[in-house]
Amino acid sequence: MQQAGRTRAIMKTQAKLPRNFSMEFFPPNTPEGKEKLRATAAELALLKPKFFSVTFGAGGSTRERTLDAVLDIRKLGYAAAPHISCVASTRENIREWLQLYKENGIRHLVALRGDLPSGIAGAGAFHFANELVEFIRREFNDAFHIEVAAYPEFHPQAKSAQDDLAAFKRKVEAGADSALTQYFYNADAYYRFVDECEKMQIAIPIVPGIMPIGRFSQLARFSDACGAEIPRWMRKKLEGYGDDSDSIRAFGLDVVTALCEDLLKNGAPGLHFFTLNQAALTREIWQRLGI
Repeated sequence: MQQAGRTRAIMKTQAKLPRNFSMEFFPPNTPEGKEKLRATAAELALLKPKFFSVTFGAGGSTRERTLDAVLDIRKLGYAAAPHISCVASTRENIREWLQLYKENGIRHLVALRGDLPSGIAGAGAFHFANELVEFIRREFNDAFHIEVAAYPEFHPQAKSAQDDLAAFKRKVEAGADSALTQYFYNADAYYRFVDECEKMQIAIPIVPGIMPIGRFSQLARFSDACGAEIPRWMRKKLEGYGDDSDSIRAFGLDVVTALCEDLLKNGAPGLHFFTLNQAALTREIWQRLGI
């Protein structure tokens, strides 16, 4: 009965929203990587995602490469959404970058607090993502559709679940249009998060982040860093495959496809795929879902 109640709550908020599907890249740092990203974007564009987002390194360490990747994607004729971070940035350089994005036809942003690079102590002009969202709205009004981050399993640096939900609400009140979540493998975490958001009168789209599983060692490293839980049953299965990459891939495709099916069935307003600049796994999941 509790599960059915959660489903009805999600249907009241998220299921009535249009479904949007998107994909994330990281900015390559070699000519070969750039060519591979162009090929990957062209291949995944056949699936007609709403946009491709491009990440932003700690403290702006990939700022120029993010811009290059975004402009490359735009030249190919696809919508692009650069990540922009407030950490170790001034109001002036953020304003300059936003103006540059606007002049190049970018109308979609992912606004984040960001991570401090090693050796940097200061947070910059803004300490939290809601302050960055407020600044973008004040300086550029509605020139950009602003995505923010959401954490169904809560941010690893949050003092408490309640504090993290309050931080998310501040981003929404500052002017965020929609949210992309950190990836997760426990759908109940997403459903509970949406329920809590509904109680706080938050009704923007909250799109689940989806991480396909290619290599267990890489997934474990990412998850330890970002606080995304790999359920024990999954971890044990993946550990048991050892170096059997084919079995890891097959198991991962089954698990992630089933997760996506459950999310969409229960009203999630789309999916956001973390592609790691690879097309094959995202394409396979997409085809299995029949999107």
